Amino acid sequence: MVQPMTQASSRTAAQLLALQNQISTVIKGKPAQIADSLACLIAGGHLLIEDLPGVGKTTLAHALAISLGLKFSRLQFTADLLPSDLLGVSVYEREKGGFVFHAGPVFAQVLLADEINRAGPKTQSALLEAMEEHQVSIEGISHPLPQPFFVIATQNPSEQLGTFPLPESQLDRFLMCISLGYPDAAAERELLMGGDSREQLKRLQPVMTPDELLEVQAAVKAVHAAPPLLDYLQALIGATRSGQWFVEGLSPRAGLAVLRAARARALLQGRDYVSPDDVQAILPQTIAHRLQPRAGAGRGAREQVRAMIEAIPLP
Repeated sequence: MVQPMTQASSRTAAQLLALQNQISTVIKGKPAQIADSLACLIAGGHLLIEDLPGVGKTTLAHALAISLGLKFSRLQFTADLLPSDLLGVSVYEREKGGFVFHAGPVFAQVLLADEINRAGPKTQSALLEAMEEHQVSIEGISHPLPQPFFVIATQNPSEQLGTFPLPESQLDRFLMCISLGYPDAAAERELLMGGDSREQLKRLQPVMTPDELLEVQAAVKAVHAAPPLLDYLQALIGATRSGQWFVEGLSPRAGLAVLRAARARALLQGRDYVSPDDVQAILPQTIAHRLQPRAGAGRGAREQVRAMIEAIPLP
């Protein structure tokens, strides 16, 4: 039996609502994308945003960092970027009689990896350990990253010049992949009348502290998933492996990622239990970037996921 929300859970829900409302003052007309970004963050995952330049990817990352009181770092990925430019380097200092490690931009709580697919594979892969283990190893020494640690990576559409596709192992480290898209007419008019988004960012104040965010991330793990809900999730995972929809199906790690994201969405909705609606709402953003539609499907991975959802009966 699902227990009613406690006073602490209600306070968490109120904080998350305030967080969404504040970010919405800067990112106009994108409530679904803001909710997905927050669900990804409180689930302890990393976010990939694929879109054209100038639609608000960097502004969203800044707004999240400021609203949560997190240390923010931005690194522009380019073809000549080296792993040491990202992770840091040990430099010999004569006064200290040895090598001293100088931390790179990755040592932040929110790292914006801007245009990640413009860097070469070697630099892209340098993020793997950081994203998975929350540490980096340099010259045999492990350096822990700050907590919480959240990567927001942006990538340009693959058809643009000078891009390198992300390897499957890298894509699998991103809990969600979203697209902001163009604003609608009303939101764009509000943007035109509202002025520079950088000035709006300066007016933002932290809504939650880093320690409170860590508490929320712990609360996500306690959100209840009933056996029928897990049956439904397993049916969806099994469908991806059937060969009917995709070339290869989801891994067990990807299945766990879907459950984490669904729990996070439930918490954002003010509930302490997962519903099928939560799974359906986050599924395309959570699995489409991990899957390749079968040849001749005639639609992209995200549309194929939606078609699969329609075909699997609810519990």
